[in-house]
Amino acid sequence: MYICVVSPRYSIAEARSRLATIVDEAEAGNEVELTRRGQPVAIVVSSRQLERLRGKRLHFGDAYRTFLGEHSLEEIGLNDAFGAATRDKTAGRKVSL
Repeated sequence: MYICVVSPRYSIAEARSRLATIVDEAEAGNEVELTRRGQPVAIVVSSRQLERLRGKRLHFGDAYRTFLGEHSLEEIGLNDAFGAATRDKTAGRKVSL
C-alpha cells in the first residue's frame, strides 16, 4: 500500500488571507508551496525543518557528549554499565551460502 502525501499549495493571493493556516501547517511538519500565476515560487517550512536542512543541528554523538557534560548518568537513573549490557559484542551468527 502506498500513501501519497501532496503538499498544500496556495497562490500568493490566497496566502495573504490564510497566513495563520499556512504557518500552522508548516509547524505541523508540512511543506506548503506558494505559487504565482500557477508556477511554484516558494516553499514554507518550519524553523525546525529549516535548521535540519541547513545542517545546524548537532550530530547524535556531539549532542550525547554535551548531555553527559551537563548531567550525570546517576542523575537520570542509569549506571556506567548500562550501555555494556545492551550491546552484543560477539561476532554474530554463522551463515552458510
